[in-house]
Amino acid sequence: MSGRLSRRNLLRGALAVGGGGLIAVAGGREVMASDTTSRLASKNTPTPYANLFRRPPVLLPVAEGVDDQGPWQRYRLTQKVGQASIVPGLTTTVAGYNGIFPGPTLKVNQGTRTEVRISNSLTVNRLNGLPFSTVTHLHGSASLPQYDGYANDQTKPGQVKTYHYPNWQQARTLWYHDHNHRDTAQNVYSGLAAQYHLSDPYERGQLPQGEYDVPLVVSDIAFNADGSVAFNDESNAGLMGDIILVNGVPWPTMKVKPRVYRFRVLVASISRSYRFALSTGEPLYVVATDAGMTPKPAAVASYRHGAAERYEVLIDFRKYKVGQKIELKNLSNKNNEDYANTGKVMQFEVVADTGAKDPYVIPTLLDLGPQPWSERGAVEVNKLTPNMATARRRVRVERSNGLWTINGETWEDVEETGFTRVLGNPQPYDVEIWDLVNESGGWFHPLHIHLIDGQIIGRNTTSNGKAHAWEAGGKDVFYLGENETVSVLMQFTTGDGNAGGRYMTHCHNLIHEDNDMMIQFAVGDPTVNDPISSDRPMPESEPETAPVYAPGFPAGT
Repeated sequence: MSGRLSRRNLLRGALAVGGGGLIAVAGGREVMASDTTSRLASKNTPTPYANLFRRPPVLLPVAEGVDDQGPWQRYRLTQKVGQASIVPGLTTTVAGYNGIFPGPTLKVNQGTRTEVRISNSLTVNRLNGLPFSTVTHLHGSASLPQYDGYANDQTKPGQVKTYHYPNWQQARTLWYHDHNHRDTAQNVYSGLAAQYHLSDPYERGQLPQGEYDVPLVVSDIAFNADGSVAFNDESNAGLMGDIILVNGVPWPTMKVKPRVYRFRVLVASISRSYRFALSTGEPLYVVATDAGMTPKPAAVASYRHGAAERYEVLIDFRKYKVGQKIELKNLSNKNNEDYANTGKVMQFEVVADTGAKDPYVIPTLLDLGPQPWSERGAVEVNKLTPNMATARRRVRVERSNGLWTINGETWEDVEETGFTRVLGNPQPYDVEIWDLVNESGGWFHPLHIHLIDGQIIGRNTTSNGKAHAWEAGGKDVFYLGENETVSVLMQFTTGDGNAGGRYMTHCHNLIHEDNDMMIQFAVGDPTVNDPISSDRPMPESEPETAPVYAPGFPAGT
């Protein structure tokens, strides 16, 4: 109880007396009191569009084969520090998967089980001085609870854990990132984030592949004068840096051919949201959301994109002349902290294509294929209907007495019950409606619900009361803007032999999550697949091996 009192009373006392610089008020709304602008000298400050675009490397498996359950692959990753050249003339220490940021991309076919062995070779987090314990969450995967990145399932420095991923879901862009309780924001901000691509025949047959299938990990950051990462969270409210990174490069320029490109856009920022648009005013074609392809692509002039959401967009560069430059801009949203160049993201420069003209036709409809486990009652998320729901729950997010809460509770409340307290306990394949409510006028919250794919069936701020055009697909992160209520229809599909267990739901403004906006629900038997004790990390006993990456594309493309 003493830890709870010291933490909560500290926050409440600071708010009561105005101490600690926790909250400032501007224009009638709460804002961050901490200053997150970079302290770089002018010679070390990056210039927009001066750096070449690069793609994260694709990691190859260390072993693969087929057994009586089907194909499998094994991967190895090491969490360790590395040196990155991000700003001119200086090096930045990052903590990343294999020592790079973003970490390597994993590409896996549907139905191929993966074992990902993750070794923690970190020591102390430079941002908070604490032992660099980690928890890895494969965001978007219907994993067993003990492999889902439960916040208290720590891998300490010198330990290793092997995560098992079933990969039975439909094709989608997932990402893996740290989820260590209280340190998630610092750990992700330090560099522990990367994409994971799940493919199936329907996606491969309808969307661009290979060179024209491009991952974009978008984040924001601030730097100290020596090039080190600056992290200042005195407000416990959020952190928004003044430099935009794409795949770890500030405001890069990508050379593109006059073809249709598919961009897998992940916002890996810990607090900032974006509104993406092209400088030409031409449309972005949204063809996939968090849970994969949408039944009907949406052509939008701009779209709102919160932390942890994934949207796949097509851009048609065939309409531009060779040499033409097009910006991907950020029009921003309410309650962001915007700086001189945070309205810029990256630039495309059209170059000549020596091949035949691209015959690709931007689809007006997409065939998502059959839903796995339909014989057990699973329904493809876009085909769920409200009359299937057996329960409706209200999930309210707010700041109360200096604490970020969900339904008035925090993760500390869960911890104090021995991790038994749950929001609800649906059974496998049950369908429910959750009304996600943000009644605060000064904050937005990207709310993530683990395990599920959800369909937005209501949004109180749109003209028709439905989802925005770009949200018309399966989601696991739900953007709750100021005073927004979002109604989500979801099925608790556990898949191959998964009897269920306990899963988290939390705000993906990671500073809100750390302070302490996270609770849990259970599917089926809440005592099975205990996420902390079922498969504990072990001391590392094997030497690190050099990773092997697939051949990449030239820098700048």
